Amino acid sequence: MRQSKLLGKTRKEAPKDEEARNAQLLIRAGYVHKEMAGAYAFLPLGWNVIKKIEQIIREEMDAVGGQEMHLTALQNKASWEASNRWDDQVLDVWFKTQLQAGGEVGLATTHEEPLTNLLTDHIASHRDLPTYAYQIQTKFRNELRAKSGLLRGREFRMKDLYSFSKTEEEHQEFYEKAKQAYKNVFDRLGIGERTYLTFASGGSFAEFSHEFQMVTEAGEDTIYVDEEKGIAINEEVYNDEVLEKLGLKKENLKEVKATEVGNIFSLGTRFSLPLKLMYKDEAGEPQPVVMGSYGIGSSRLIGAISEALADEKGLSWPRAISPFDIHLIQLQDEVKEDAESLYNKLTEKGYSVLLDDRDKSAGEKFADSDLIGISKRVVVGKRGIENGTYEVTDRSTGETADMKEEDVCQI
Repeated sequence: MRQSKLLGKTRKEAPKDEEARNAQLLIRAGYVHKEMAGAYAFLPLGWNVIKKIEQIIREEMDAVGGQEMHLTALQNKASWEASNRWDDQVLDVWFKTQLQAGGEVGLATTHEEPLTNLLTDHIASHRDLPTYAYQIQTKFRNELRAKSGLLRGREFRMKDLYSFSKTEEEHQEFYEKAKQAYKNVFDRLGIGERTYLTFASGGSFAEFSHEFQMVTEAGEDTIYVDEEKGIAINEEVYNDEVLEKLGLKKENLKEVKATEVGNIFSLGTRFSLPLKLMYKDEAGEPQPVVMGSYGIGSSRLIGAISEALADEKGLSWPRAISPFDIHLIQLQDEVKEDAESLYNKLTEKGYSVLLDDRDKSAGEKFADSDLIGISKRVVVGKRGIENGTYEVTDRSTGETADMKEEDVCQI
């Protein structure tokens, strides 16, 4: 991709109507466009990152038996009335509207009810279980505090997986697999070392739910981390009784700010009973399906990662989700053919490359490169061409080395 043709321009100043640092950076770097508070359009750079995040999530969900599908955003009132959540004050973030033909519909905030209702047509016997269905879809929530950029949106992308099991034991077996799958996701995204399995309130479903909290000063949550054990406790359940139950000691815990990047819940029969999702066991007796839900916000992740890993120069993406593999900088007109030649060789080897072919000064190109934050930068300049080398810089570490062409083609 030639940067002169890239949709999305960099900006020197942050937009005045944006408070959140993650959104300020993403707008300045040309990743997103703010439509309104809590709603952002993804430009090509941002969409490239989202697609990479979601592909990693997809691969890990598939690996534990997940089956991807796509549910409707429009919600049938009847399904939610069955579970008493259509007018539930806890779930008071609906976007609802009246149909011209009569009746009321909502835009999906989550999908426990509609998927449970759907599966009443597909689950009848113990032989149909367990099953694990997921989707990656846009969700809508009428968020009152849409001031945190992509960390708290009114419209956002989310992976939600739901497990359907015969027994609590079968559910717990999958629940543990889901924990590991989530850890794999965050490791592959490059944030595993700063993301902790965090014990939180289980509500009416279970003693605990489990959040995955990424440590960042921009976080809205306070957690207490045991770095040696690699687990944390959310402030909402932090007390002596919970510490004793989890075998943790106050002196080993560190208080930090964090943002939630994923969560998993045991749901029991909370939705299967009211929506009549039953199966017949081996003795032919009807039994309610045992459920769980597992969420990761991909658009929330792009906001959290951008904010947590940015520096004073701009964004800094982990290699796995960098919008391009390489930012190729052409410094002078005299090296245009050399830059084009290297661009072609790199793309032929399968690298995605953003070639800065713009008529800008070297200083402007380097500043924009730092702001955009592509994981690897390769500079094509007259001095390097004379020496048969290219300057290669790692965005996250700042380490720079002069490399021959054959080495650049293997970075």
